[in-house]
Amino acid sequence: MKKGDKGGLKVLWKINKIPMSEVISIIKFIGIRILTIIDILAVAYVFYKAFMLIRGTRAIQALKGIAVLIVISAVAALAKLETLSWLLQKFWTWGVVAFIILFAPELKSALARMGGTSDFLGISSNTRDERKYIQSVVEAAERLSASRSGALIIMARQATLDTFIESGIQINSEVSRELLMTIFHPDTELHDGAVIIRDGRIIAAGCTLPLSQSSEWEQSLGTRHRAAIGLTEETDAIAIIVSEETGAISMAVDGNITRYLNPQTLQSILVDYFVSESRKSGSTQETNSNDTQTTR
Repeated sequence: MKKGDKGGLKVLWKINKIPMSEVISIIKFIGIRILTIIDILAVAYVFYKAFMLIRGTRAIQALKGIAVLIVISAVAALAKLETLSWLLQKFWTWGVVAFIILFAPELKSALARMGGTSDFLGISSNTRDERKYIQSVVEAAERLSASRSGALIIMARQATLDTFIESGIQINSEVSRELLMTIFHPDTELHDGAVIIRDGRIIAAGCTLPLSQSSEWEQSLGTRHRAAIGLTEETDAIAIIVSEETGAISMAVDGNITRYLNPQTLQSILVDYFVSESRKSGSTQETNSNDTQTTR
């Protein structure tokens, strides 16, 4: 027998000498570790989806403040700052209740969206054509600009905007150029409010929005523009504004406003925000194919 064969036999002999109870203990230990990893991943996923549901709402700003207070509480406990620790303990006693009361609409919307299993699991079941309603919005903005009819169109993203929707008149209709132009006609009662579009549908019109409190805009911008900036300061929505005085088209995002947009630029920006890269590439390929057939 060769020397290498003897070494292999020794290893097998040592393995065979391990008691069965120890083997079972090792298997159980490995199984527990796997379950622990699965548990951690599941909790992380739930927290991630919960964060995505409230992202872009007022509640996310409050959560950032709460995170800062948690850090301060930890530092106070480690440094044994008794007075500060006592104050923070009192805050945590009532802070959770106050948070639920203040942000009840946002939490309600998040829980309702969690009720949609496909949305919560990240499986999109929505097959609407974003390009179609974006085109309708851009065409309406262009026509309203030409007639100098003031307009404020809000396009929701992650934030559901339920609080602001409730302040207006419920419509729940497909987006169309004709309907938008009718709503913002100067003779209609809804033309002074905002239209809110969500998931490719006009949800409400005549909605009231919060005005921006920034002194930067008080003198230079009108009420529509300040309302658009005010909403985008609090949420992740996109606001499109048509000036009643000049007919200029503007867009507000994240509390910033871009003015004097032409329809082509507006459409390009909206497509970048609302159309996924896969849909854009697929549409581009289809367009190129159609162009090739036309050339032939």
